Amino acid sequence: MTSTTPLPPGQKPITMVKPCPRLLVVGDQPIHSQALLEIFHRDHDVIVASNSDQTFEICRSSLPDLILLDIVMPDMDGLEVCQRLKADQDTKDIPVILMTAKDDLEAETKALEAGAVDFITKPINPAVVRARVNTHLTLKVQSDLLQSLSFIDGLTGVANRHRFDDGLEAEWRRCRRLITPLALLLIDIDNFKKFNDCYGHMAGDTCLQEVAAILKGQIGRSHDLLARYGGEEFACLLPDIYFDGALQKAEAMVRAVRDRGLPHSSSETASVVTISIGVAVTVPGPDRQPTELVSIVEAQLYEAKRQGRNQVCGQELAGYFSNSLK
Repeated sequence: MTSTTPLPPGQKPITMVKPCPRLLVVGDQPIHSQALLEIFHRDHDVIVASNSDQTFEICRSSLPDLILLDIVMPDMDGLEVCQRLKADQDTKDIPVILMTAKDDLEAETKALEAGAVDFITKPINPAVVRARVNTHLTLKVQSDLLQSLSFIDGLTGVANRHRFDDGLEAEWRRCRRLITPLALLLIDIDNFKKFNDCYGHMAGDTCLQEVAAILKGQIGRSHDLLARYGGEEFACLLPDIYFDGALQKAEAMVRAVRDRGLPHSSSETASVVTISIGVAVTVPGPDRQPTELVSIVEAQLYEAKRQGRNQVCGQELAGYFSNSLK
């Protein structure tokens, strides 16, 4: 026997929408691609490519959750495509299932050596291919979850330094490829040592949690990244944002923390907890490294603190593709 609790008057039921896994089907024979499309289109987001160039472009622009890749291709065989995907930092974690009409141990061995997670022979059995795809999608979800847990700061719940370092490298490569700007914010809680001395380290931990929650609330896009950089410092990666926009975002963060009104009686800056932020923005080019962006933003944070804290200082890096920022 089951019972249902009625909703309050006027309240609508909440529908949980589960995102569809994104599959990339790669093959030069439309009949085979159409067969896979028929199998998966109802509960998967299926993208079809017919050659290696399309495959690499799709993987760069919209990372699929799994790739079904035919070994026999007109321009580059599936084994080489798989090897190249596995050699690329941006695509190496996408599971690849190789498909071929050859049903022998040598073909399967070559597929696994190329980096494929599985091997399917044609003609395709719908029940078998569906079961294998679902198995590897489940394994990927579990792997992604474990990886995400290893990237979370235990105290504040935001990303940790390791996740920030990986994110900076990945966004640098992406923005360099697309010729789009990348903004980096470095955030420091003003006079935090004095806060700990005055209120104790447990209160200091609570302060870090509060500030992290405030900063996280100021991030409006899913691809922005807030991380604990170290101690009382946080870092924020803002891809595809120009210098003026990054400054506005940083100033909004400063106001939000100050307006929360967390008491800080021993601060030299204000009677409440405040933050200082350094901002650096550039369009990554082949002539520079992400460490340059970090050096600039550290200098800008130092300048904000030197000028009295509770404020933002920023710099736009000129140089390669600098006209794209105008």
